[in-house]
Amino acid sequence: MSRIGKSPIPIPAGVTVKIDGNVSVVKGPKGEHRQHVPAGLTYEEKDGFLTIAPPDESKSMRAKHGLVRALVANQVKGVTEGFKKKLEIVGVGYRAEVKGKVLDLQLQFSHPVEYPIPEDITIACPEKTVIEVSGIDKQRVGQVAAEIRSYRKPEPYKGKGIRYEGEYIVRKAGKAAGK
Repeated sequence: MSRIGKSPIPIPAGVTVKIDGNVSVVKGPKGEHRQHVPAGLTYEEKDGFLTIAPPDESKSMRAKHGLVRALVANQVKGVTEGFKKKLEIVGVGYRAEVKGKVLDLQLQFSHPVEYPIPEDITIACPEKTVIEVSGIDKQRVGQVAAEIRSYRKPEPYKGKGIRYEGEYIVRKAGKAAGK
């Protein structure tokens, strides 16, 4: 049995979980989130906990057991707390600003980079060098943060670019250190 799948999912007050065949729908204070889940598992909700059980102990069912438990737990966390990724911008003249439904990035290109903000994601810039991406879908928040980071990845010589908060960049010495 999957160790992750065995642990029950706590369901806070004000959150409803409904699983119909291949779709799990979780509603909470931050909104509603739909997720495709593999079929074949049994679900039981009692005493504020959701337990998921596989019909047999085949290898594919054990794998799906842990996967579905993780997906539904992320849905519950998303509609109650939400997910957030912070990006830091390092470099002289590098900055970000939210203008309506567009994230405007100045990354020392000859033109500003404009990233259209998706409907289900919230992007804020509390400082000119910090971008906060938040939403209820963990995968979507990570994908949007990765797309923004891909415009100017951190380079290894001076460390300039867009990086995740707390990300460590391995620095190279450069040609001056070779002499």
